[in-house]
Amino acid sequence: MDTTHSQLRSQLEAQLDRLVQRVGKIEGDLRSSHDNDWAERAIEVENDPVLESLDSSGRLELAAIRSALVRLDEGTYGTCSKCAKPIDVRRLKAMPTATSAWRA
Repeated sequence: MDTTHSQLRSQLEAQLDRLVQRVGKIEGDLRSSHDNDWAERAIEVENDPVLESLDSSGRLELAAIRSALVRLDEGTYGTCSKCAKPIDVRRLKAMPTATSAWRA
């Protein structure tokens, strides 16, 4: 594995660790019981859709990172899934989870 891929792996692994913690905290917040005070409960419930959206986007990002790490392990990382040509290293540095050479 070349240096660029090693650096990108480290970046992906660090991002994965941060996201796992963030998603875990969001899950805990969503599962926590709401306050008995009706005004506080209203505020908490009002925030639930935001937390659910953050949880969903976090899970999608986790899946993309894990997929990129699998591609690194398999030796297919940096290859376009559509045309099988190499993905430009500048694109990978900007978006390490990229699966195609071009933005769709």
